[in-house]
Amino acid sequence: MITELGHFALVLGFAIALVQMVVPFWGAEKGWRGWMAVADPAATSQVILVGFSFAALTWAFVTSDFSLRLVFENSHSAKPMLYKITGVWGNHEGSMLLWLLILVLFGAFASWFGGGLRPSFKARVLAVQAAISVAFYAFILFTSNPFLRLAVPPLDGQDLNPLLQDPGLAFHPPFLYLGYVGLSMAFSFAVAALIEGRVDAAWGRWVRPWTLAAWLFLTVGIALGSWWAYYELGWGGFWFWDPVENASFMPWLIAAALLHSAIVVEKREALKSWTILLAILAFGFSLLGTFIVRSGVLTSVHAFANDPERGVFILAILGVFVGGALTLYAARANTMRATGAFSTVSRESALVLNNVLLAVSAFVVFVGTIWPLFAEMVLGRTLSVGAPFFDAAFSPFFVAIALVLPVGAMVAWKRGKLGRAAQPLWPVAVLAVALGALAFALQTGRSALGPVGVALGVWVVGGAFADLWSRTGRGPLGQRFGRLTRLPRGDWGKTVAHAGLGVTIFGIAAMLAWQQEDIRVAQEGETYEVGAYEVTLNDVQEGRGPNYRTTMAEIEMMRDGRQVALLYPEKRVYPVAAMPTTEAAIDNGVLRDLYVVIGDEQDNGGWAVRVYIKPFANWIWGGAILMALGGLISLSDRRLRIGVAAAKTRSVRQVPAE
Repeated sequence: MITELGHFALVLGFAIALVQMVVPFWGAEKGWRGWMAVADPAATSQVILVGFSFAALTWAFVTSDFSLRLVFENSHSAKPMLYKITGVWGNHEGSMLLWLLILVLFGAFASWFGGGLRPSFKARVLAVQAAISVAFYAFILFTSNPFLRLAVPPLDGQDLNPLLQDPGLAFHPPFLYLGYVGLSMAFSFAVAALIEGRVDAAWGRWVRPWTLAAWLFLTVGIALGSWWAYYELGWGGFWFWDPVENASFMPWLIAAALLHSAIVVEKREALKSWTILLAILAFGFSLLGTFIVRSGVLTSVHAFANDPERGVFILAILGVFVGGALTLYAARANTMRATGAFSTVSRESALVLNNVLLAVSAFVVFVGTIWPLFAEMVLGRTLSVGAPFFDAAFSPFFVAIALVLPVGAMVAWKRGKLGRAAQPLWPVAVLAVALGALAFALQTGRSALGPVGVALGVWVVGGAFADLWSRTGRGPLGQRFGRLTRLPRGDWGKTVAHAGLGVTIFGIAAMLAWQQEDIRVAQEGETYEVGAYEVTLNDVQEGRGPNYRTTMAEIEMMRDGRQVALLYPEKRVYPVAAMPTTEAAIDNGVLRDLYVVIGDEQDNGGWAVRVYIKPFANWIWGGAILMALGGLISLSDRRLRIGVAAAKTRSVRQVPAE
C-alpha cells in the first residue's frame, strides 16, 4: 500500500509541476501578483510529495519488499542495512527519483529564501525550474517507473552490484546529484533573465550562491568518486578519464568559470552575455552527463543503464532546454551590453583569461569523451581515447591556470599594474622555484613532473595566502594580524579554495612522479624488498562475510627492522551476483600510502601480489576537502545572503517622493 501511495504522490507532484510551470509564468507576463504567488505553495508541495515518494521507495528496500521489481533486481535479504538503503539510488530508476527530489528541493529553496528577488523574476525562475521538473517527472513515470510490481514475488533478490556496496558509493552519488541539479538553478536564473531582458549586478549577486553551492557539491562528489576508485577497484589509480568521470568533471570546470564570471557581472556589470552562456552550458553539461551514464552509447564501469530508448528521451530533454535557451540567448544578445569598461591589465581581464582556460579545458575533455562515439557513427571506426590523450591535451591548460591564478587574484579592478600586483608574489615565486629545484636535485633519473608539481603547488598555495595578507594593508605586524581576523569570509573562502587547488596539484604530480610499484608471484612466508620496505606474505586464508566469500592475505610491511603495518587485502566473491571484487589494503599516511593487492593463486602455489608505495597520495583528496571547505566558508559570507536585499532597499530609497 505504501508503494502505491508513493507512486500516486509522484503523479500528483507531476500535475502540480505543470501548474507551477504555467500559472506563475503567465502571471509574470501579465503582472498578476496572485498568479505569481502560486509558485511558492506549488514548490513546497512538490518537495512534500516527491519526498514521500522517495521515502516509500526507501521503505520498500529496507523491508526487502521483493514484490517490487526494482527491489528484486537491486537488493537481497542478506545485504547489510547500509547497502539496502543505498540500493535505493544504486540503480537507474531510484537514482532518477533522487535526482528529481533534489531538483524540486532546489526549487523550494529558491521559493523559501528568494525574498529579495523581484516578484516577477522569482515567478519566472520557479516556472523554468518547474519546467525542468516536468521533463524529469515524465521521464520517470513513462520510461523509468521505480514502483512497478512483479506478478509473482520471488523469495529473495538478485543483490546490488558488489562494486556499489561500499561506504564511498553510499555518499558519492547524492553529492554528485546535488552538484548536477544545483546547476539547474543557475540555468533557471539565466533563462528568467533572458526572458526579462535584464542582466545586472543584482543578477550576478543572486546567481553566485547557487553556483557556488553546486560547485561545492560537485567537488565533494568528484573527490568521493576518485577516493572510491583508488581504494576499491584495486588498480592503484585515482582517475581513469572514464566517460562517466569526465561527465562530472566537465560541469565542474564550467561551474568554476561561471562562478568567477558572475563576480565580474556583480562587481563591474561586464561579461553579461558570456556569464549567461556559461550558466546555460553548465547545466547542459550536467544533462549531457546524465545522457552518457544512462543511454549506453559509451561504455563505462559506472554506467547505470544501457537503454537507447531512455537515452533518446534524455537527449530530447537536452535538446529542448539547452537548444531553447541558446535560441533565446541569440534573440536577446543585444540586450546584454556590458556597461563596465576595463583595461588589458585588470582583474576583469585576468578573470576572462581564467574563463577561457577553464572553458577550453572542458572542451578538450568533451572532445576526448565524445570522439569514440563520433568516430563510430560518422567514420565507421571503433576507437578508444585514453589517459595519454587527456594527459597531453588537458594538462597544459591547467598548468596555465595555476601559473596565472596568483597574479590574476591580486591585480586591481578596472585598471591595474602588473608589476605592482606581482611584487608581493616575488618571495612566493623564489620559494616555489627553489623547492622545485630541490625536488629535481633529489630525484634521480625521473621525469620533470614531480619538480614542476612541487613548484606549481607552492606557487598557488603561497600566492593564495600572499593575496590574503596583502588585504591587511600596511602598519605594525600586530595590527595586520588583527585586520586578518576581520576580513570577510568570502576572502578567506577564496584563499582556502585556491590553496586547496595547489595542494591537489602537488599531490597528483608527486604521486604520479614518485610512486613505486612491484608486481610478482610470492610464496607464503617469502620476504622481498620494495623501495625502503621489506614485504612478507605471511598467510592466505579463506573466509566468509555477510553476503560474500573472501580470500584474505596477511602482508607485513617492515622498514629498518621495525614493523610499519600489517595489511589484509582481499579477493571477494558475491555468490548472488556471481561477481568477484578486489579489496585493496592501504596503510594511509600523511607522506605516503602503502597499497597492497592480492591476486589469484598461481599454478606453483604462489599468489599474485601487487605493492605500491604512493607518496603524498592523500594530499589529492586533502586538497579537494580544502576546496570544498573554501566554498563553504564563502557561502557563509553574509554578503551573499543579504546583499541583494540591501541593494534592493538602497534602490528603493533613491526613488524621489512625488
